[in-house]
Amino acid sequence: MSLLVQKFGGSSVADAGKLLHIAHIIRDARGAGHDIVVVVSAQGDTTDRLIKKKNDISDAAVPRETDALLSAGEQMSAALLAMTLESIKIPAVSLAGWQLPIRTDGVHGDARIVDVGRGRVERELERGRVVVCAGFQGVDETGDVTTLGRGGSDYTAVALASAFGAERCLIYTDVDGVYTADPRICPTARRLESVSYEDMYALARAGAQVLHDKCVAMAQERGVEPEVLSCMPGSAGTRIGPSCGGRGVTGVTRRVRERETYATVTLVGGALPSLKIEKDAILALNAADIAVHGIDAGERTLTLYVERARADEALRAIHDAVVPR
Repeated sequence: MSLLVQKFGGSSVADAGKLLHIAHIIRDARGAGHDIVVVVSAQGDTTDRLIKKKNDISDAAVPRETDALLSAGEQMSAALLAMTLESIKIPAVSLAGWQLPIRTDGVHGDARIVDVGRGRVERELERGRVVVCAGFQGVDETGDVTTLGRGGSDYTAVALASAFGAERCLIYTDVDGVYTADPRICPTARRLESVSYEDMYALARAGAQVLHDKCVAMAQERGVEPEVLSCMPGSAGTRIGPSCGGRGVTGVTRRVRERETYATVTLVGGALPSLKIEKDAILALNAADIAVHGIDAGERTLTLYVERARADEALRAIHDAVVPR
């Protein structure tokens, strides 16, 4: 049978009702004749709550113990989903990162995946089980738990898809694909059928939270073409893959960081750098009475610095001025 890797984010596994919903998605895929490996994130705001528990005890950096603590969120999701699948008569088993194992370097909080063990997963699949893997985590050569950084469950999913030669790698989020801007901020954003590895990587690096940048880099390196879609029926999604030679502006994203004076709004696409597009973006900001405090141009990118409080307005103004309808 062909293998599918399905990754579900924190909002998709947030409570018992949502766990049951995705269990039915998994059941339908299994019923279509696929072996299934699932990757899950921590439920809802679990990671934030665990960080608060750590900070209630100490503000000091304790990287090893912080990773041991934070990895518990994904392990809880994996166990709960396996239980939910069993409740609808689908055999399932949950595995933590060290049980697979997903081997990483020793960088706590931002580890890189070095290798994925195959034996345990293959044995469980041969027993007819759905394998539910805790995302965002691995184990280093000393046997210590490591975490993979923000969005690390995406990275886990691509690593597993590569290791097992999966037919498809489906990454379920709370939006039905990759958009030209965050549709929660920019109502005129439109869904893209496909995005090149290069543009998706640049968007991720500039602040788009659709996919982890290390996930995109690994996907390109290993020829995995992830599909981003939602859990709702009929979601068309977006495929990430080789460049199709587009010369326009693929998308616009923004980043707001607490300790930085200005926010950034970044345009990404094969048409960049471009003096014309830069001029159009500046004129759009001028028309909205938003000051530009700096500009950086790079390969396939253009970044403008604006007041933090007006980052969302700036994103909408620039998007509507430079992204093709």
